[in-house]
Amino acid sequence: MTVLHEAGHLAAGLMSGYGFVSFRIFNLTVIKDDGKIRIKKFNVAGTGGQCLMSPPDLPIEKIPTTAYNAGGVAANLIALAVGIVLLIVVDNAIANVFLTIFCIVDSIIILINGLPLRQGNDASNMKMLRRNPKAKRSIMIQLKANAMIQNGVRPKDMPAEWFESDCDIDYSNSLEVAMPLLEATRCIDTGEIEKAYGMFDRLYDHRGEMIDIYAKETTCELAYLSMVTGRKDRAAELLDDNLTAYIKLYRKVMSSKDRILCAKKIYLDNDRETAAKIYRTLEKNRHKYLLQGEVDSDLALMKEILSNADQRPM
Repeated sequence: MTVLHEAGHLAAGLMSGYGFVSFRIFNLTVIKDDGKIRIKKFNVAGTGGQCLMSPPDLPIEKIPTTAYNAGGVAANLIALAVGIVLLIVVDNAIANVFLTIFCIVDSIIILINGLPLRQGNDASNMKMLRRNPKAKRSIMIQLKANAMIQNGVRPKDMPAEWFESDCDIDYSNSLEVAMPLLEATRCIDTGEIEKAYGMFDRLYDHRGEMIDIYAKETTCELAYLSMVTGRKDRAAELLDDNLTAYIKLYRKVMSSKDRILCAKKIYLDNDRETAAKIYRTLEKNRHKYLLQGEVDSDLALMKEILSNADQRPM
C-alpha cells in the first residue's frame, strides 16, 4: 500500500514537471546518483515511505502543487476501484479474503490522507499550499535544498536568499518551522556558531509546539552548539538518556549524529581517541549515507573540533 501511494506521488510529480530525487519505503531509499539507480538506507520517524522530488524551475508562486500532493490518494482510489471489480468477478474464497483486506486497508489509507483532518497529511498540505504563500515557499526551498544536499552540496554553498526566514513563524506548522531550522543549520556550516546557537535556543523555547522530530533535532543541535561554545553544563543537561538514545538510533542514517557524539567525547568526556575513531568511521562509511552534502559538512566540522582539541592545553 505504501509503495502504491508513494508511486502515485511520483507519477503525478513527474507529470507536473518535478524531477525525481528519492523514493523511500521504510528505511530503503532509491536514488539517482550520476545517472545510476542506487539504494541507500534512510529513515524518518512516523513515516512508512516518502517520495521526494525537485520542483520545476519556475517562480515559486507558479509551481504546481495540487497534482503532486493528490497523486498518492489518486493511486489508492484507482487501486480500490480495481480491487472492488476483482471482488465482484473473482469466484475464489481465498482470493476474496485477500481482496477484502486489500480494499479495507486501501480505504483507510485514502481516508487518512484524503481528508484534511490532521496536519501533515496530503489533503491538509494541499489545502495549506493553496492558502499559505509562506508555507509554499518553505516547502519548495526544502525540496530544492534536499535535492542539492543529496547531490553533495553543503548548506553553506546554497543561495543565501533561500534561508531568509520570516520572524513571524507558526511553530506548530511543520512547513513554516522548517525554514528557521534550515537557516540555523546553514549557520553551523558557515561557521556562524554564536548566531546558530541563538537561533536554536529560540527554536528550543518553542519545542512543545513543534512536531516531535523537529523538537528532537532542535535539541540535538542546541546540545552540539552548547558544547562547541563552552556551555558544557547546558550541553550535559540537554544530552539526557532520551536524547542520547535518539542520537544513537539515527546515527547509522544521519551523519550529524556522529558529529554530536564526536563533540561529546571531546568536550564532555575528554576522550579524544574515541572522538577520532568516530570521525574515521564516518569518513570510511561516508558513501553509505543518503545526504552527501550533510556528510561533507559534518566531517569538516568534526575535523575542526578534533584540531581544536589538539591545540588545547593539557
